[in-house]
Amino acid sequence: MHRKLISFLLLACASAGCVDAQSKPAQQSAQAPTQQAAQTPAQPPAKPAAEQSSAQAPIRSTFHIRYINGSNVYIDGGRDAGLTEDTQLILKQNPTLPEGDPRNHALEPGIVARLSVISVASTSAVCAIKASAREVSTDDVVALPDAEVDKIVQRDTLGNTRQYPMVISFTQGDPLDEEAREEEPRPPLPEVNQMRGRIGFDVSSIQQLGQTPSTSNEYGMVFRADFTRMFGTHWNLNGYWRGQFQTNSALAQATLQDTINRTYLMSLSYINPDSPWMAGIGRLYLPWANSLEVIDGAYLARGIATHSVVGLFAGSTPDPAAWDYNPDRRIGGLFYNAHGGSYDHLRFSSTAGVGVEMLKWTIDRPFAFTENDFSYKRLFSIYHSMQVDRPTANPGSPALPTGLGQSLLSMRVEVTSHVVVDLTDTYFRDVPTYDPTLVGTGLLDTYLYQGLNGGARIEFPRHITGYFSLGQSNDSTDPKNSLNKLFGATISHIANTGLQLDARYSQFDSAFASGTYSTLTLSRDLQEHIRLNLQAGKYAYNSPIAATSSSKFVNLMVDSDLGARLFVESMYTAQRGGSMNYNQWTTTLGYRFDNRAATRRASHAVHP
Repeated sequence: MHRKLISFLLLACASAGCVDAQSKPAQQSAQAPTQQAAQTPAQPPAKPAAEQSSAQAPIRSTFHIRYINGSNVYIDGGRDAGLTEDTQLILKQNPTLPEGDPRNHALEPGIVARLSVISVASTSAVCAIKASAREVSTDDVVALPDAEVDKIVQRDTLGNTRQYPMVISFTQGDPLDEEAREEEPRPPLPEVNQMRGRIGFDVSSIQQLGQTPSTSNEYGMVFRADFTRMFGTHWNLNGYWRGQFQTNSALAQATLQDTINRTYLMSLSYINPDSPWMAGIGRLYLPWANSLEVIDGAYLARGIATHSVVGLFAGSTPDPAAWDYNPDRRIGGLFYNAHGGSYDHLRFSSTAGVGVEMLKWTIDRPFAFTENDFSYKRLFSIYHSMQVDRPTANPGSPALPTGLGQSLLSMRVEVTSHVVVDLTDTYFRDVPTYDPTLVGTGLLDTYLYQGLNGGARIEFPRHITGYFSLGQSNDSTDPKNSLNKLFGATISHIANTGLQLDARYSQFDSAFASGTYSTLTLSRDLQEHIRLNLQAGKYAYNSPIAATSSSKFVNLMVDSDLGARLFVESMYTAQRGGSMNYNQWTTTLGYRFDNRAATRRASHAVHP
């Protein structure tokens, strides 16, 4: 009722001449054309259309990029600047840049990138990058091509030369209220609230062989998550976890599969492009210093400049594949990182920090660390990390000096698209504490080959890839140099069956461990619903710091979907040799979920 009264009053006022359509541009959006009022005052001769448009609102043709999200960019102009959905924009070459500058690579003469408006509000818009010769950045300015400028001029000319009486009628909502509620456009982004993964329950039976055979059962759970921008926030959950809840035997056999399960990663992370703060909690690597191994803990970081980050971290070291593995070890420290460039061109990342390791909350080893990574496209990369520390001496022993505790150097060069060569140099002062049962899995290869090693990876015809590594193994306590060897080959799409075969043989020899291992892995995905993986191998491990062992093993895994939501996974492991003689069967029944299809349907319903 009150809206009809407002409409009547405005109409009466317009008829009396107290409201003029030409002098109230704020109300033009609510006008509806009807018959010209009879008592309209005389108007001066109209100016030419193009001149009138220019006098009222100069055409804006350039816009700054405020934010980039994947292939979408947000610009600082919208409907008020004449932009509509499907308006085309271009990123022009900069004539002030020197010739050959990578920022000036042309998609076509004079143009670096082409964009199209996909969502528009009053003062901002979202554009999709249709084609680009380089990465678009927030320093770029996009422009309207001449054809789009002509369209806006023509549209504004028609609108400004026609005159209508002042008639306002609110039939489907108040335009002023709608304008107040209008927000900056946010198109449906595929990563927002994307949740996919699986959850299942395990039943495992272990048959222990040998002089005292026995059988035990384990019950556990498996959870895999790939959650991004959960519930519209900037929190993400990623990783995989498998563990046991209950064992009905006090003397359950320790198995290879159980040890591998303890190498999982699962973390909750906060990454917001509009905030300088970053955080992570769970079992994770510190993103700016992977050389610190996996920690069960958390980190908190803050960007202090465009390409700088400072933060702190703390946690335990639970990974049995870590060099200094000890479930009672604690670690914490501070770090600073500087980074820049992009993976498509030159990129660098440099981290430095200090920390302390503790055993049962007693200081064991203060240390300082650095980690540097440089790369150019896919052609060249070099990585180096090191730690300088001062270990705590055992009671009754002389104090140990500060020195280099570990150093890892890796250099990779892509000679051609089919040949990659690499060079590594590894040094550890202290003896390792990793779990030696993982030797045959390949998880410890980084530590088994101390000294200088070189190798190559070569792609041959018929989906065959060969790789090898050779080098001298030595450390500060090793009086001799020993030869390390690794040979392997991968064959994909064997006889058009989809099978992939990988075979490798390794020999390692150093002061703390020597031995050999060989493995054969066969895998295949059947129609995207059934996955098969078979691994067999043997290893011989000799070490003065661990029990000598020689073992053979077989792992078989079959994973199949049951309809649209359920899955079943079966695993069989057999190990013979040393103290590990057992058979293990594990069956997992669970539920898998993926909301991406529902998100796409909802997005299409809103933006058909």
